[in-house]
Amino acid sequence: MFDWIRKPRRRGHFAALDNADFPELKPGTVWLVGAGPGGPGLVSLLGYHGIGQADVIVHDALVSQHLLNMAPRRTKLIFAGKRGGKPSPKQTDISLQLVDLAKAGKRVLRLKGGDPYMFGRGGEEAATLARAGVPFRIVPGISAGLGGLAYAGIPITHRENNQSVIFLTGHDENGVVPLGVDWATVAHASPVIVMFMAVKHLGSIAEKLMAGGRSGSDRLAIVSNAATPEQRVLETTLNRAGELTDIPTPAIVVLGPVSAHRETLDWYIGQARSHVFG
Repeated sequence: MFDWIRKPRRRGHFAALDNADFPELKPGTVWLVGAGPGGPGLVSLLGYHGIGQADVIVHDALVSQHLLNMAPRRTKLIFAGKRGGKPSPKQTDISLQLVDLAKAGKRVLRLKGGDPYMFGRGGEEAATLARAGVPFRIVPGISAGLGGLAYAGIPITHRENNQSVIFLTGHDENGVVPLGVDWATVAHASPVIVMFMAVKHLGSIAEKLMAGGRSGSDRLAIVSNAATPEQRVLETTLNRAGELTDIPTPAIVVLGPVSAHRETLDWYIGQARSHVFG
């Protein structure tokens, strides 16, 4: 019911983009494009338009192969994935590669999972391009912290529960729990906390939040491989987060009462399965 790949492609509808008044991806320029949280259909129209023009696509590990298959055959694909705990290209090298490709006259598209500016290092890459005098465009994407949770039936805001949300990363540039986060303040700052890249240190983060006064009985949900056929949702409470093992990644974590709405809003049931822990 959600299989958008195997259905016959309706050429007439997508051909309408050929006449759309979209900007041109010009030689010597770079577009930083958000691919969305997983499903290839979640890229924006402007992002799809750019994919069709690119000479080179430098892509993250989390970008769907189905989305990469939408590029023209002439387009060169360069893998630049960074995964925690695994050998990965250095961020400086990735940024400088974008500069070199653009200065070689290529139409360069940097395709990043989620949104380029939501814990995606897009700001660092854009700053490198700016310093090198390379023209660039940011094409925002649907963040996993929004779209990924929506696919799990979790609205990050709901009038019954919260009027604010906190987004934070579960590790810093050195791969450890961020030292710059005031966990005691965060514990009380919002009913809902959405955590990116937090699985590795989830037990430690839970301890810090509870030490700061957050209730251990608060609901916690982990959405793995969001918006894909492999999506899985694990539900537990904050005080049991440290017991979890072998959680599939990539994953987005949400703490707070909004995950209770999955009982009625879990619409993506054709491909995703849920598991309640405890």
